[in-house]
Amino acid sequence: MIESDWDDWLVRDVADATPDGVAIWYLGCNGFVLKGSEGTTVFIDPYLGLGDPPRTIRMIPVPFDPADVAAADAVLATHEHTDHVHGASQAPILEATGATFYGPDDSVAVAREEEAWTDDWDVSDEQLTEVAEGDTLEIGEFTVHVEVANDPDATHPVSYVIDHDAGTFFHGGDTKPTDEFERLGDEYDIDLAALAFGTIGRIPDKQTREPKRTRWYNDENQLIECAAAIDADRLLPSHWDMWKGLTADPTTLHHHARSFDSPRDLEIVEIGDRVDL
Repeated sequence: MIESDWDDWLVRDVADATPDGVAIWYLGCNGFVLKGSEGTTVFIDPYLGLGDPPRTIRMIPVPFDPADVAAADAVLATHEHTDHVHGASQAPILEATGATFYGPDDSVAVAREEEAWTDDWDVSDEQLTEVAEGDTLEIGEFTVHVEVANDPDATHPVSYVIDHDAGTFFHGGDTKPTDEFERLGDEYDIDLAALAFGTIGRIPDKQTREPKRTRWYNDENQLIECAAAIDADRLLPSHWDMWKGLTADPTTLHHHARSFDSPRDLEIVEIGDRVDL
């Protein structure tokens, strides 16, 4: 059961918005919601859980109750980790709106088998749809291209390139640099890229619960390497706010990006903030 720290104001902000192009809200962690000028609404990796204390401890508010979402066309998952595929965060959105959940095979397996969304919520099997690299989805006014990702900690990660008349948004999930990103930079004109930024900390091991040196997400140099490879106009660092012991300061990226042609601008946002294409 999700309990929001913010009541329903963020959900109402999304519902009431009438963007000229695309409005994008940052949900904290690596979650986003996109709303287009025609009203198409897409959630990406929304996670409203508290983690697994004392191993992973949520450091930011729970911004909304998923049962309060009244309109959604799709929920996209980038990979199978619990802060990207989470029944209590995402199944109520599918239940209330009839939206479709899209994710790579291992992500759909979590929803269908490990967490049994169709048993515990009013979600049909047809609402759980597998995607793979090279697929293209038409979701209302958005064209979604499923692309490669390099996340060594995941079993099958993907990224998403989301096209709209107003511009193109790239969500890399928890990807790190890969040679494939040069191709994406040539193939797409990416206006805004969301890339996971973190640090190194001592996090309890899953089995032994003994603290161990842990590196998750991109460091400063890796993040700029990704953004430069895909030739993104604007870079939005994500995930830096989430876990105790692994939070980071995204303002340091100004120094790392200064000598590169891309990204041309940094979008430093906090949970609940909106940016636009």
